[in-house]
Amino acid sequence: MENRKLKLPTGIQTFEKLRDDNCVYVDKTQYMVDIIDNINVCFLARPRRFGKSLTASTFEALFSGKKELFKGLYAEEYLNRPDFKPSPVIYLDMSMVTTNEGIEGIKESINFLTQSIANRLQINLSNTKISGILLNELITQTAEKYKSKVVVLVDEYDAPYTDFVNDSDMAKAVREVLRNFYVHLKANEKHIRFIFITGISKFAKFGVFSTLNNTTDISLMPEYAEICGYSEDEILRYFPDYLEDAANSMEMNVEDLLEKMRHYYNGFSFDRKAHARLYNPFSTLSFFKEQEFYNYWIDTGRSKMIADYLKNRNLTVEQFRNFQITKDFSRNPGDMDATTPEGFLYQCGYLSLRPGISNDLSLDYPNTEVLNSMSKLLTQNIVTENEYNNFQNDLFHALVLKDVEKLVEILNRLLANIPYDDFTHAAKQSIYINNYKFPAQEWLYRSTTYAFLRGCGIVVSAELHSNLGRADLVISHKGTIWVIELKVAYEGQNPEEKAEEALQQIIKKNYAKQYPDAVSLGLAIDDATRQITDFRVIRNS
Repeated sequence: MENRKLKLPTGIQTFEKLRDDNCVYVDKTQYMVDIIDNINVCFLARPRRFGKSLTASTFEALFSGKKELFKGLYAEEYLNRPDFKPSPVIYLDMSMVTTNEGIEGIKESINFLTQSIANRLQINLSNTKISGILLNELITQTAEKYKSKVVVLVDEYDAPYTDFVNDSDMAKAVREVLRNFYVHLKANEKHIRFIFITGISKFAKFGVFSTLNNTTDISLMPEYAEICGYSEDEILRYFPDYLEDAANSMEMNVEDLLEKMRHYYNGFSFDRKAHARLYNPFSTLSFFKEQEFYNYWIDTGRSKMIADYLKNRNLTVEQFRNFQITKDFSRNPGDMDATTPEGFLYQCGYLSLRPGISNDLSLDYPNTEVLNSMSKLLTQNIVTENEYNNFQNDLFHALVLKDVEKLVEILNRLLANIPYDDFTHAAKQSIYINNYKFPAQEWLYRSTTYAFLRGCGIVVSAELHSNLGRADLVISHKGTIWVIELKVAYEGQNPEEKAEEALQQIIKKNYAKQYPDAVSLGLAIDDATRQITDFRVIRNS
């Protein structure tokens, strides 16, 4: 058990600050020593706020020989080896590059970053404005000055590029700038002892590092699957006092708290067999600090970029549940500005690996936090923030009071906000989810309703059809269960009959049998008006 006086390292991405401030450090240095012993050029892809920067910062302290920081950690042995010698470190934090001043501004910002590192290392660079030449000078002069090969750490290598995933032309231009900059790592291999690169997007298709020899991508290697993030065992080992405090504050025992945390924050997987499950470190630390279940990760930035991406492609939440992929795809999902939506969301961390059919893999939302966040983004693409707050308040009241008429009125307000183009797009296709074919447009009504409820913080499951039968939506709110079946009345069909058909399906297939006090609700949407025009309800209490 760790010292309960240790502080939470919430938001701290610098290893030295974390150790100096007496914070909890989940010891990952065994993985780093193993990498140093076996790999010369290492690449790691992980979603944002998942510990990549802390890993790079720890490498910096390791190679700099800051022994006092590693007391009691696995890497202490490495630093005490007779043959250990510190190396000068070039740390390129590409998240610091300014991207809102066009291509020339990006180039200037990269030059400023390179010059800042040179100043720290007491290296004099030339006055050239060519970024790659400055990096070349920095590497060669550092090696010469310190009479040692250098270590190069490139953190968030793709940060300037991923800002433009919704602007393909700009993304290509930025990619070319980065390629011309990073190519000098290859040109100076003889001066470099070790290279560690982190990012969100896979670099194999990106092309930036295609010239580097012997690059090892550890992103999906099982032996390094837990280099970032927290396993449940690590949470139990390093945060027992915070678990106990949160459980007491929330008036539950630790076992029940862990069960809820497991659903809310666990579930990220980064190995080829999709076995390991990890907690998002930022969300976990934020939860321990606030002692409240909340969607912390989505509030850390770039939510508008994701929202715009979803809106521009008319994407829904449900279409990515249990989404089958190949192992090849998991390794090389493609450039983020040109890949498929599942490739983009996978690299951003909104989808995570799961076992698939046969020897392949699948994608799904890693946990409740991410699913709720995606749903909220989709909902706020339909309604404004003020409207969203009104929707949420009205929805809570309707569910608590079992007010069916009010619930229908709220859902109709939502449906009225769906852009006409979305219906037009939906009308062109049916969609298969888990081998069930949703008719044209039905999937849009259903998925939009599901995302809206999730996005408003309602506990709702959408069980897809099978040979045993499943309700479209099951809502659980404040002790009340709603079992909802939705039918669409297309041209020539009677909405009243569809509403009755929906209710009878709930009854005949016993959807509500396991919920004695459930509200069973059959809804009929008239496709001509795109509104719920009829409903049938049975209240069991």
